[in-house]
Amino acid sequence: MSDVYDLHIDTDVTVQLSDCDREDAQAVFGVLDAVYRLEDMTTSAPQAATGPSPTVWTATFDTAGGEHKEVSPARLSAMVGVTLTGGYHAVDEVEKVLATGFDVQSRHTVSGDQETEARLLLASR
Repeated sequence: MSDVYDLHIDTDVTVQLSDCDREDAQAVFGVLDAVYRLEDMTTSAPQAATGPSPTVWTATFDTAGGEHKEVSPARLSAMVGVTLTGGYHAVDEVEKVLATGFDVQSRHTVSGDQETEARLLLASR
């Protein structure tokens, strides 16, 4: 394994948003993008869903990179379910950033050896 790969294990956080529309997904990812470097996104920007299937927006952020700008509260049209997956410290940092932009309710946490998964519910402040 390379040293670069080892470094990103502890700093990358995968963010999954569920049951939300395109504008709400953009609002959440916009808050995180102001602070962290976007590593990967399923599409270049959330697109409108078609059909009756549920939509999940996914992006990966590097908590060690980025501009680390101040975050302003963002508006959501409805509550947004969020799942954060990554190293303990990195997930904790992303949760703190989300708390500056939204009202955050912790729903559930699953911890493993190297990673943790946090499930949150976001609402406008």
